[in-house]
Amino acid sequence: MANLTSRKYIRFIFLDSGGSRFTLRIPDPKDDITEQELLETMDLIINQNIFQGRSGDLVSKVDARIIETNISDYYD
Repeated sequence: MANLTSRKYIRFIFLDSGGSRFTLRIPDPKDDITEQELLETMDLIINQNIFQGRSGDLVSKVDARIIETNISDYYD
């Protein structure tokens, strides 16, 4: 019988001041998170300069996704 595991995370992608992309993953989001909450969180990260990209400050939002992966492990 297969061993089934599931993983869920938020993936934010930002653009930094040098034009490079910066990806942030947040594991195990709450099930009822809204689009508005995701976008407000991205704005907070940008406005508060919480993270730096390779080429400088994060300056704009590129993408926000909730990704869920199911894995069926049949043999180790």
